[in-house]
Amino acid sequence: MQKPLFAAALLVCIVTSSRAADEKTDKPKNSDSKSDWHSLFDGKSLGDWKPSEFATQGNVEVKDGQIEIGFGDGCSGITWKGKFPKTSYEIRLEAKRVDGVDFFCGLTFPVGDDPCSFICGGWGGAVCGLSSIDGEDASSNDTTKVKDFEKDKWYTIRVRVTPQKIQAWIDDDQMVDQSLADRKISIRSEVEASKPLGIATWKTTGAVRNIEWREMDEKGAKEKAAK
Repeated sequence: MQKPLFAAALLVCIVTSSRAADEKTDKPKNSDSKSDWHSLFDGKSLGDWKPSEFATQGNVEVKDGQIEIGFGDGCSGITWKGKFPKTSYEIRLEAKRVDGVDFFCGLTFPVGDDPCSFICGGWGGAVCGLSSIDGEDASSNDTTKVKDFEKDKWYTIRVRVTPQKIQAWIDDDQMVDQSLADRKISIRSEVEASKPLGIATWKTTGAVRNIEWREMDEKGAKEKAAK
């Protein structure tokens, strides 16, 4: 009776080890594991972020693990001066409105050779969408959404850019699913200083933290764009 029991136990070990190896091998390259994401802010200094130098720029300060973009007479913001991809990437961050009633996060990002902005809480505090699509801004194109935002509450903002489309989420709510086929992508002149990657506010104090990005290979980009 000893040999059959030993053989059965050995078989179980072999099958279990084989399954574990398969699971490890088949893990999606573009999974949501922390190792896929690269930090753009260490919580201590601006690093490659620089004040955007808008003519209306408010004060920019790093404190308590966040970047506070101070109230200005128009746009205030920070612009990334390091390297960043033009397509097939995702970027995410946490943002909140500290004071004011307009957009607390206008995330400008590259779409190939053209920039675009995802506006959160503009036009009086609730309008979200892309500026601009075919010359129409976030308040008047197909991406326009309305969302209520609480002051001093953190929201997770995520943007995905592939050769096929732009997608964006606030927390778990998908706000944008915009095809790029035969569409003209641009930004409003007010956020020109945010190019190619920047975060701006409008007559509002905002704060951002946990800024990070990840790249996607061509296959992963196409699969995600299809979702």
